[in-house]
Amino acid sequence: MSTFEEMLTGGHPNSLGRTEEVVDIILKDKKKLEDLYQTYFSDDAVVRLRVSSSMKRICKTHPDWLVPYVDKFISEISKIDQASTQWTFAQLMMDLDSRLTGEQRKNVIAILKNNLQESDDWIVLNTTMEALAKQAKNNENLKTWLLPQLRNLAKDKRNSVNKRANKFLAGLVSK
Repeated sequence: MSTFEEMLTGGHPNSLGRTEEVVDIILKDKKKLEDLYQTYFSDDAVVRLRVSSSMKRICKTHPDWLVPYVDKFISEISKIDQASTQWTFAQLMMDLDSRLTGEQRKNVIAILKNNLQESDDWIVLNTTMEALAKQAKNNENLKTWLLPQLRNLAKDKRNSVNKRANKFLAGLVSK
């Protein structure tokens, strides 16, 4: 078990645990970011959740540090079947969008489209809708694909999902 895995294990599943401590370690020593990234492959879902939380915090401070990891997020992290990794993927890719290559953006959009269609987690749906809606403003093909998805989600029984879907619909239809 890695040091970061040990630090992120235990406690209440909804708590941050020692996430902030891990982030402080990384911010003081960028070389340890790879060790944190590898912790995504822990068997413990709570650890993976906290790694996701750590990555978001690091990205807010040093987005350039995560750019070398974009391809790994696309090819590895996006395949982890866990809501927290899926919504973090959407958030990180929104934060890193201006730094993505055309090919990376194309792959990110494909992953987000799949997550929007396959997930039933309200946070995944909300963050993925937001990420896709931002992309659709400058991508007519994506907008054409996304509008019926949003119309469908606008009927969702969960208020947070249907309200967000309606908000993004309004933003895309008014353009």
